[in-house]
This record gives sequence, structure tokens and C-alpha cells, in this order.
Amino acid sequence: MIDKEQTPMLVFQNNQIFDKKINDLIDFFDKGDVMIFNQVKVIKAKLTGKISRNSASIHFNLDQEVNGLWSALCRPAKKVGIGDKIIIANDFYCEIIEKDNEGFIKIKFNCDEIELVSKLEKYGSIPLPPYIKRDENDKKTPHNDQKNYQTIYAKNGVAVAAPTAGLHFNQNIFDKIKAKKIECVFLTLNVGAGTFLPVRVDNLQDHKMHSEKFFLSKENCEIINKAKKNGKKIIAVGTTSLRAIESSVDANGILQPQNRSTEIFIYPPYNFKIIDILMTNFHLPKSTLFMLVCAFVGYENAFKIYNHAIQEQYRFYSYGDSSLLFKNQN
Repeated sequence: MIDKEQTPMLVFQNNQIFDKKINDLIDFFDKGDVMIFNQVKVIKAKLTGKISRNSASIHFNLDQEVNGLWSALCRPAKKVGIGDKIIIANDFYCEIIEKDNEGFIKIKFNCDEIELVSKLEKYGSIPLPPYIKRDENDKKTPHNDQKNYQTIYAKNGVAVAAPTAGLHFNQNIFDKIKAKKIECVFLTLNVGAGTFLPVRVDNLQDHKMHSEKFFLSKENCEIINKAKKNGKKIIAVGTTSLRAIESSVDANGILQPQNRSTEIFIYPPYNFKIIDILMTNFHLPKSTLFMLVCAFVGYENAFKIYNHAIQEQYRFYSYGDSSLLFKNQN
């Protein structure tokens, strides 16, 4: 069994790097500071079916739902066409309504939203990132991804990827946070498959950012705004929490409640208005997530941090180790 509290955690503070453990987390926070978590629940969004017209197998990962249609990342997308029906089971299928050149399709299922959840639970599987390989025929090496790829506080929403910074938390860590009187607030952002797509353009302004639905309550806005006004530290647990918060600030620097989608793409230079500290895993190069880290700590610091992580053999990606990054003040 993994001891989450002993998971390595790189800390970047005051232009210095420290090698710590998750168990040291609260040492960097004070009473009244606020930690923000994404409580979204990962659904079994990885599906396999056959195209009805030729029985060819097709694999696709659900992304986001908009007005009754789901977008999905399809492999290989060239096999399918608009109007094709994909049979997943005798009582479960979908029709392709649109497709683009990036491998995304839009589909309509033969069931309503409530029934779809139970169908996915029955026929789908956990949508692990593409860099995690699983041999489904290997019975000697069991992997409990259904449990491990879900935060202990997952509650609602429909994510097709986990907010992985939250995977490091267990009840004992939350008990320590509570004992130190650090506030915990929860929002919901439906993490999409687009989070794994690399940036393929030379000019960052030309990159089309994926859209994700999120919800931030009035009560939690008030907690965060009050803490910010009183000079307390605001900590985003994960890039998804940070993106939701930075999407919710008005022109006066005040958080406002939200129930909408965001396409915010954070890259240098960016003026962070709310978040002081970011807790996050180590990300792929050329990803929008690494660019967010560059914006938060600065280009040179980001490369210094990642070079140190490589040298000290920190584990990267979704099931990897953690970092606690204090915002660059320059």
C-alpha cells in the first residue's frame, strides 16, 4: 500500500528548491490560509465499439458534454464518418454528428444523461492518460486504477481525467490541515481529454485551448475573497483549480461565482490575481500545463525546478510525485 504522506514533494520558495515530503505540506501554510480543491469525479469515459457499417473496431475517450452532444477524442479518427453509428453494446450506441481534423468527434448517445452514467459504469473503463500503459491480459500485475485514479474527496461533475494533484491526499493529511485551521474550499471543473494535447503551434496565441465546464459557489468566493483581503495565502491544489479561479476574477480582482465553461490558456507573461501557491505534479514538455507552471514561477525557474526534479529522480506525470510552487514575485 502506498504511503501518500511519504510521497516526495519538491518545494520552490524564495528562489530556492527544497526536497520535502507530502507530510511536510502544512509546514508552509498558516492559520486562515485557504486551499482550493477540484472535487470533480472521474467517470469511465474510455469506450470501445464497432462501426455498424463495417464492424471495424474503434476506441474513443469522452471529453465534454454540450447541449446533449459529447465531444470525444477518437483513435483512429480516419475510420469514422459523419452519420456512422458506433455499437458499444446491444443496448448502448452513439451516432457521429461532427468530426474535425484533430481527432475529435461529436456524438449523440441513445440514452439520457442519467442513464448514460450507469451505461458508462457498465461498459466503460477508466480513461488513463496515454503515457500510462496497461496490458489488460496481464493477470499477474493487477492495477486498481478505478480507486487510485480518483481523489478521496471526488463528489460530483463528470471528468475524463483526474485532477492529479489531489491524488496525494488522504484523511490523515486533511486532519492535519483542519487542526492547523487552514480553510478548505471545493469547486468542480470537468477535466477534459484536451488537457493531454500538446501545443503544436509556433505562436502560443494561435493555440486553441480546450473548453471545460466549471462551478464555483458564492459561499466559497466569499471565503477566498475575505482571506485574500486579510493577506492570507491562497493555495490551488492542481492546475484545474487554478484555471477555474483565475477564470472567475472580475476587473477589481474580486472572485465572482460561476457556472459556465472556461477556455483560459495561461502562459507567460500572466498576472495571477488570486493564487499565491500552486501544488501540482510534474508535467509533459510542450504541454499547456508546463506553460502554466512557467507563467507561475518564471521560465528560468521552471527549467531549474524541472532539471532538479530529473536529477533527483522525481516521478513525473499523473501517478508521479508532487511540487509546491510559490508564485514568482518579480
